[in-house]
Amino acid sequence: MILSSSDEKNVNKNFLKSFKESPLPDDEILANLGLFLSSKSLARILFFYKIYKKILHSHGIVIEFGVRWGQTLSVLSALRGIFEPFNRHRKILGFDTFEGFKGMSAEDGERSNCREGSYSVSRNYEEYLSGIMTFQEQLNPMSHIRRFELIKGDAAVTVPQYLEKHPETIISMAVFDFDIYKPTKAALSAIKPYLAKGSILVFDELCDDIFPGETTAFKEVFALRDFKIKRFPFAARISYLEL
Repeated sequence: MILSSSDEKNVNKNFLKSFKESPLPDDEILANLGLFLSSKSLARILFFYKIYKKILHSHGIVIEFGVRWGQTLSVLSALRGIFEPFNRHRKILGFDTFEGFKGMSAEDGERSNCREGSYSVSRNYEEYLSGIMTFQEQLNPMSHIRRFELIKGDAAVTVPQYLEKHPETIISMAVFDFDIYKPTKAALSAIKPYLAKGSILVFDELCDDIFPGETTAFKEVFALRDFKIKRFPFAARISYLEL
């Protein structure tokens, strides 16, 4: 919402009011959430629909770095339920502080006006999100096998710890939405040995002058000239590359 106009913010405010005051019966709300999808929100879902189809023939897990409220994790879980409900190896991981930005640096610039703790979530939100992810799995086959994990803390610590504990890890897709330099570089550096030919990296702020730290981190871990950075025309913000 950083670049939203005042008119757009007012429309979103009124849209939210209509959502909260919806006359839909309780037992029909979840089945009609598309009623409240904006084109921007739908475009992001369509992006992950197309990206998920690209990893169907590659082995490995899916990771999101920078979960916040967990919408992308939930969408990925739903897509797994659609395309490969019996793939017990397609675990979905989410790494986040769940306390907002930690470790901002000069590489992050000043345009975002963000500070330590920006984009935090409600207290103990990861417990609520874990419940939502559990519901997602219970609505699909093999619900007796937990195929998601939320890891709270500093990525510079938690990502290497997880990978050391799970040497079997192969990463099919990693989604980067930390926004800032330090955790992005730490995660990229840690996962590099666990990527295979065909693995996909998704970035939410690559080539973004408001959050330059993500691009700086990427260029310090990978050689930019070695990859074609791709995007879909309907989702201008988010990009991806295939190894």
